[in-house]
Amino acid sequence: MGLTSALFTGLSGLNASQFRLDIIGDNIANINTTGFKGSRTLFQTQFARTLTAGTKPGDSQGGTNPAQIGLGASVGAIQRTFTPGSVETTGVPSDLAIEGDGFFVLRTPENESVYSRDGAFTLSADNRLISADGFFVQGFSVNSDFELIPGAVGDVSIPVGILTTARATTEADLEGTLDSTGEVATQGTILQSQILYNAATGVQLTDITGPGTALTNIRDVAGVGPALFANGDVITIDGVKRGGRDIPNEQFIVGTTGTTVADFLTWFDEVSGIDTSAGVAGNPGTAMTVDGRLEFRGNAGTENTLSIQPGTLISSGATQVPFTFTETQAANGESAHTTFILFDSLGTPITVDLTMVLEARTTAQSSWRFYANSADDSDVEFVIGTGTLIFDANGQFVEAPQNGVVINRVGTGANDPLPVEFDFSRLSGLNVSDSALVMSFQNGFATGTLIDYNIGQDGIITGTFTNGLNQTIGQIGMATFANPEGLLARSNNVYFVGPNSGEARITAPLVLGAGKITAGALELSNVDLSREFIKLITSSTAFSAASRVISTSDQLLQELLLVARR
Repeated sequence: MGLTSALFTGLSGLNASQFRLDIIGDNIANINTTGFKGSRTLFQTQFARTLTAGTKPGDSQGGTNPAQIGLGASVGAIQRTFTPGSVETTGVPSDLAIEGDGFFVLRTPENESVYSRDGAFTLSADNRLISADGFFVQGFSVNSDFELIPGAVGDVSIPVGILTTARATTEADLEGTLDSTGEVATQGTILQSQILYNAATGVQLTDITGPGTALTNIRDVAGVGPALFANGDVITIDGVKRGGRDIPNEQFIVGTTGTTVADFLTWFDEVSGIDTSAGVAGNPGTAMTVDGRLEFRGNAGTENTLSIQPGTLISSGATQVPFTFTETQAANGESAHTTFILFDSLGTPITVDLTMVLEARTTAQSSWRFYANSADDSDVEFVIGTGTLIFDANGQFVEAPQNGVVINRVGTGANDPLPVEFDFSRLSGLNVSDSALVMSFQNGFATGTLIDYNIGQDGIITGTFTNGLNQTIGQIGMATFANPEGLLARSNNVYFVGPNSGEARITAPLVLGAGKITAGALELSNVDLSREFIKLITSSTAFSAASRVISTSDQLLQELLLVARR
């Protein structure tokens, strides 16, 4: 009985060593497998018979120990070790390594969710991030404002060279310091032309809309004679300045006798950006004086100064310089100006001129007015808005009851109108030598195509666009498990949820215990080759020793048979 048991005991040792050799062989075979986690074999003893359980000590003698005969070893568990592997940099932006706990979430063609530490990803032909086997990497997408959408995960898409986007500006921030101790603006520039006459009657013009006020019926010399303009003449603004800045070139076509001086004045009022809104200082606008002169009255503030030099308001007719203007009043008042770019829904840039003018000052309070103009406004009038803002006795911003502008985009293909709200809260009204104003932020952007991307430690995918914009275009998802050793390993270097692994908790990296991501790198196998060689030696020795038990038991049985024959 004992020799037979020894044979089976030796056999159990052979089986146990064989299992261990299988695990060692698998570990060594996967020494270069990306993200591979090695396993180890844990053995347990087998006991079949207890000859005596032992006795406890008494008064007359000591106790005895148990006598048990074991029947060898068995495999207790095959345990996968999830210690981190070394990280190898590759420089490939789509290669990802996990440092810490967690797994990449992949979707198979059968719509199963599988999990892997292998981050050797590439972009497919449809710009989705995939594994080497074509499984789709899962993560979080963004909405039209490039804000991450929490919750459900989906295929991660990085449409390099395809994604083209633009966004209309809805808000803009202004910063700077305005000198609230400066001169209060009370008047704007007044420019007057030479005296104009009715070409048919030779008398001075007395109004701008009555009989004889057609442009084709005025001259600048007393008496009857040829007019300054003929049908079809083109009057052009070319170098007229507002605050030292050129007003955009515009043209006015002299039509039939119905085109009056009033029509011309209205046109100049609109294209020059003169704001005639109720409540603005300086009585701005255009008119004709009682002695027959054209009069242009600009807005208050030195940055709104109007200037019409000879040769800047010209005609295509016989008299190429029809008007000569003289400044009869200079603009006054502390002011500041800035120019910036906004964008419509198609990403078309829109240039905006913004001028701040000190309009009033009382005890413990100063009031400024902004004048906003844009030559890109689709209608004739370039004024897009005006409003006031208040500072307290400490120069701190209090309020801006009217803080928005509206830009017309009729006929441009973009959404119309384009409302933009200004944030003046970062402005201050203090005692400074020069007022300064700048637009520090606006949330629109021009048309741009995605040309590059990078992935951060938190898994956020940031895209770089041709318009210089950097925007979030997605985020890599990660799964963690209560017991990762309970996962079921399959081929393709992936794991499935096992009965003892717990359900997958899918989050962003660095959330709820998930590790961080290193882009341009891969996690190597965690197999220690030196240790595996030592295990290989001990396992082969154990195998040989177990076989020796079997051969020795066989020799003894042969001896027993020889004795029996005698």
